[in-house]
Amino acid sequence: MAATESGLSPAVESVVPACMFAPDPGCAEDSPGAELSDAGDNQNGEAEDHLDLTSKFALVSPTGEQYDCLQKQLRERMEEGCGETIYVVGMGTDGGDYGLDERDMEASVATVQSLCEQVDGDLILLRERTETAGRVHDYLIRRRVGEADFLEVRVAVVGNVDAGKSTLLGVLTHGELDNGRGFARQKLFRHKHEMESGRTSSVGNDILGFDQEGQVVNKPDNHGGSLDWTKICERSSKVITFIDLAGHEKYLKTTVFGMTGHLPDFCMLMVGSNAGIIGMTKEHLGLALALNVPVFVVVTKIDMCPANILQETLKLLQRLLKSPGCRKIPVLVQNKDDVIVTASNFSSERMCPIFQISNVTGENMDLLKMFLNLLSPRTSYKDDEPPEFQIDDTYSVPGVGTVVSGTTLRGLIRLNDMLLLGPDPLGVFIPIVVKSIHRKRMPVKEVRGGQTASFALKKIKRSSIRKGMVMVSSRLNPQACWEFEAEILVLHHPTTIAPRYQAMVHCGSIRQTATIIGMNKTCLRTGDKATVHFRFIKTPEYLHTDQRLVFREGRTKAVGTITKLLQTKPLAKMQSTKKTFSQVEGSSSASEEATQMEGSPQMGQLVETKRMRKKKEVFKPFKVKLFKLLKIYIFSSVNHRGIKSNTFMTVKDIG
Repeated sequence: MAATESGLSPAVESVVPACMFAPDPGCAEDSPGAELSDAGDNQNGEAEDHLDLTSKFALVSPTGEQYDCLQKQLRERMEEGCGETIYVVGMGTDGGDYGLDERDMEASVATVQSLCEQVDGDLILLRERTETAGRVHDYLIRRRVGEADFLEVRVAVVGNVDAGKSTLLGVLTHGELDNGRGFARQKLFRHKHEMESGRTSSVGNDILGFDQEGQVVNKPDNHGGSLDWTKICERSSKVITFIDLAGHEKYLKTTVFGMTGHLPDFCMLMVGSNAGIIGMTKEHLGLALALNVPVFVVVTKIDMCPANILQETLKLLQRLLKSPGCRKIPVLVQNKDDVIVTASNFSSERMCPIFQISNVTGENMDLLKMFLNLLSPRTSYKDDEPPEFQIDDTYSVPGVGTVVSGTTLRGLIRLNDMLLLGPDPLGVFIPIVVKSIHRKRMPVKEVRGGQTASFALKKIKRSSIRKGMVMVSSRLNPQACWEFEAEILVLHHPTTIAPRYQAMVHCGSIRQTATIIGMNKTCLRTGDKATVHFRFIKTPEYLHTDQRLVFREGRTKAVGTITKLLQTKPLAKMQSTKKTFSQVEGSSSASEEATQMEGSPQMGQLVETKRMRKKKEVFKPFKVKLFKLLKIYIFSSVNHRGIKSNTFMTVKDIG
C-alpha cells in the first residue's frame, strides 16, 4: 500500500478495534473524485483527475501528480511524528487482499526510497511478513540529523520501591546484566546514602543512544565503567533520556516534581512480578494519567517468580488498566510483531503495552530496546515562535559560573541570545545573555522546542535563580502572576477543603504553596470538581492558561487546569511598602524641623532630648538580649550548685 492516512500500521485491525483511530485527512480527500472506482484497484488509477492513493499498487509506478501527493503526505506524517514515522508497503485501505508479489514489491520499495531522499530521511526495514496476496514490509523512516543534533525522547521511570527501576536502567544504559544483588544499580546512584540503602531519593538522568540502524551505541568506559555522554550523542540519531524517580512514599514530593517539571513524553511503570501491584504503584499510575502522559508497563523479576504468581500479577494488572479510571487496552508484548503494532499505535494513549523482562537473564530485553527505538517525541516546535525555557535545576560550575538546566518549551534559542530571566520575588524580569549551550554535556549552538539543555549565564549569581523561573523572549512581554483560577478535581481528601486551605501546587517546574482564596462551592470533598481561586504565598510565578497542575498536601491530592490568570499584588507587601514610605516621609520632615529649631536657644534642650531618646532606642534591644543571657547563665550555674531547678533567680536575687 501507499501511505496509510492515519500514520499507523493497519496490522492493528486484527488486534485492536479500528474505531480507536481517527484517520487524518490525506491527499485523496483533497483531490476531486474521492469515491473509489474499479479502475483504482488496478495499476495506480488511470484517470488524471482521480488520484487513488488507497490502493496497495499506488507505489508501484506512480504518476507525477501521485508522486507529489505521496511526498506531501509523507512530509505531513514526518512532521506529525516529530521526524519519524512507520511506513507499510503492500497494504491498502480499499478492502483488497494484503500483499504484493516480488516484482511489485521491488518497484514499491524503490519509490519509497526515492521519497525518503526527497524528505532527507533514512529507510530502515523493521519486518517482512507473508499475507494472502504476497509480501508486506514495514519500514521506519527517520529524518537525518547532523553530528551535533539528535532526536530526544524523555521517559519517566516510576513504580513502587524495590520494583527494579534503577537496576533496569543500569542494565539498559551500561549493557551489563545484573547479578541479582544490586550490581547494575550501583552505577546510577548520585548520593552515598542511596548506595547504602539501595533506594533512589533524587531525580536521576540516564541516556540510551540509538544509531540510524536502531542499534544501541552505549559503550561503558573500560576504566570505571562510566558513560561518555558526548560520544554517545555524537554517534546517535535518537537519544532516550530516562528520568529515574523515587519509589518510596516519603519521596513522593520529588517524584511529583520529576513528572511535572521534567515534562516526560512517556511513562514507564515498573511492577515487580513477585510483589504485584502494591504501595505507590497506583499513585504513580494515577499521576501519569492526570498529566496525560502515555504509560507502558514493564513487569520485572520474572526469572525468580513462580508461574502462578506471575499470572496472578498480570491478571490484576490487566484488570487495573481496564478499570473505568484508566480505560486502557492492555497488550502483552511477546514478539517483534507485537512491538511494531503497539509502537505504531502508542501515541493514541489508549493502548498500553506490557513487557515481561528479567534483569538477570536478559529475557525480552531486546523487545524493550526495540520499542524504545520506535517511540517518537510528542512535542513539536516552530522556528518563528518566541522562545521559552523553564528552569528545573541550577548549578555553580568553577571557571564557568552560573549554569541553569531545564526544558525548552517552544521556539529556538541560539548562542548569545538576549532573554528575560524571572520572575524574581518582586515579579521583575531581568535581561540575561546566554554564554554557552550544552545538550547532554555536548556543546551545541542552538536548542529547539521540546529539547532539554543547560545554559551558562553571564553576570548573575546562582542565589538569585530558583527552580520554577523561566527564560523568555522579550516579544512575549512576560508578566508575573500572584493569583490564578483553576478547574480542579479532588482525587482524595480525608475531610473537606474550604477557603483559606493551603497546599503545595506543582505546575511545570513550579513548586510553591498556595492558598485557596475562594471557590464556586462552599466546600470540596473527594471526587468533587470546582473552579478555585488560588494565591501564591511566597513569590509570583510565570504561568499560562491551559497548564496542568497537581495540588497536594499530605494524603490530599487534586489535579486541574489553569483557566484564568489574575494580575494582582499581595496585600502584605503593599502594606509594608506604605509603612516604609510613611516612615521615610516622617523622618525627613522631622529632620527639617530639627534643623530649623537648632538656631533658637529655646529649642536646644528639646533637640538634645530627642537625640538621647534615639540613642536609648538603638541600645535597648542589645541590653535586653544581654540581660536574658545573664539570667540563663546565672540560673544554670546556680542549678549546678544544688539549688532546685524550678526556682528562677534574677540578678537582684544573687546580688
